[in-house]
Amino acid sequence: MEQLTVKTKNCSYSVHIGKEVYDLFSTEYKELLHNADKVGIFADATAASYHLEKLEQALNAAEIAYELHTLPAGEESKSPLSFMSCHSFLLQHNFTRQSVLIAFGGGACGDLTGFVAATYMRGIPFIQCPTTILAHDSAVGGKTAINMPEGKNMVGSFHQPAGVLFQPDLFATLPKREIRSGMAELIKHALISDADWTESLLLNSDFPNFSADVLSSELLKGIQVKAEIVEQDEFEQGMRKFLNFGHTLGHAVEAYFGFGKVSHGECVMIGMAYSLLLSESYGDITPEYTERFIRFSDHAGYPMQAILEVEFSALLPFMKKDKKVSSGELVFVLLKSLGNPFTQKVTEEQCEHSYYELISRIKGEVQT
Repeated sequence: MEQLTVKTKNCSYSVHIGKEVYDLFSTEYKELLHNADKVGIFADATAASYHLEKLEQALNAAEIAYELHTLPAGEESKSPLSFMSCHSFLLQHNFTRQSVLIAFGGGACGDLTGFVAATYMRGIPFIQCPTTILAHDSAVGGKTAINMPEGKNMVGSFHQPAGVLFQPDLFATLPKREIRSGMAELIKHALISDADWTESLLLNSDFPNFSADVLSSELLKGIQVKAEIVEQDEFEQGMRKFLNFGHTLGHAVEAYFGFGKVSHGECVMIGMAYSLLLSESYGDITPEYTERFIRFSDHAGYPMQAILEVEFSALLPFMKKDKKVSSGELVFVLLKSLGNPFTQKVTEEQCEHSYYELISRIKGEVQT
């Protein structure tokens, strides 16, 4: 079992990756759970249908009683209505400030559960038990949120988990689209941190379908990148913004199509291609590298062509709601070079020009 520690100013917690990770309910997390007056599982409906029995068996072996609340699958769980229904569930089942929640599902489930935990009676502990590759990014770092019709993750808070338990064998039932989605965030971690690691991923013909052992090793690298950034900037006042590489356009595309229609990671992949293109003007990324990235993404199954008929004017309102916007100006995470991110204000005119240049590049590199 692999383990690393995330340390912030006010707390520290462990991230565990391994086949027997749920055995930790009987050891490392036994005191936290036994001292709770109530333990609640918030489970994604799809994840629960495949794997909830494994979590329940581990909790039963540790003699931990629990209440189960099943959430809508995927992004549907991150609605204001779902958020309020979670609070109603906790109140109806007499949860208190001494209670603990467990998030069992993908990134959306973890985001919602974390925000409920942050706000229920002004804050209770929660444990992340991610069931998707994508959640290797979202489960670490304490960002919690729900979506609004106007934009993704617009309402939320910072609330660090008490622990993160990652069991990679649960990925065996993930659809290919969800595998692609999660691996986009892995590519992001490589691009903002390490040129050699990025190159190894781009050259790996198995991407995004790695073996379980290789995947565990790669995810640990990604989590380490995020953990080191979070430790230095827990509340996103500076370098933590680098973790949003590809997300300004990516979130806009995701919101435009409707959350869940094109997966988060697929949208981020499009957004990273856009950020690489912008980096040609503000950094040292070459057009040839951007075009290589587009070809790589298409070959790996990412729907880069999804934006070909989408006008920039339809995405701009969503981009203006990005949390990096400063005094009404759009701010992007770009790359000076591979592994060297920075933030840059970009005019609307430049954004629009670059967007249509991206469409032209996609048409040139991807057969539609």
